[in-house]
Amino acid sequence: MKNPTGLTVHSKSRILEVAFDDGASFNIPFELLRVYSPSAEVKGHGPGQEILQVGQRDVGVTALDPVGNYAVKPTFTDGHNSGLYTWDYLYKLGAEQEQLWSAYMDKLHAAGFEGDSGREPGTVLPSAPKAHGCGHKH
Repeated sequence: MKNPTGLTVHSKSRILEVAFDDGASFNIPFELLRVYSPSAEVKGHGPGQEILQVGQRDVGVTALDPVGNYAVKPTFTDGHNSGLYTWDYLYKLGAEQEQLWSAYMDKLHAAGFEGDSGREPGTVLPSAPKAHGCGHKH
């Protein structure tokens, strides 16, 4: 397991800077952190149940709370705070951010958004699915 040697929240540039004990260092945009939140609210409860996150271009981080010695829990300006970002997951987001960003853009395009339109604050999915209960309180 990789361990962080530094975590810095850059509020103005909306970047989380993470340095690891293997010498790797990443600048992860808050938007990427938010749209790839490891929470059930974003990931769903199994493969194929992921929920596309839109309107997150200007999302900020208001708090970054430690969870034991293995993770952090950010609170985003849109109120989302249920994702636990383990050190391994933060490393993955940093190391694979180009591919993850490209996949996110492809998903927005497939959902009917052109260019960056799905990233704008206040954006909603063109045909938002009806809410259905899963027994979890979100």
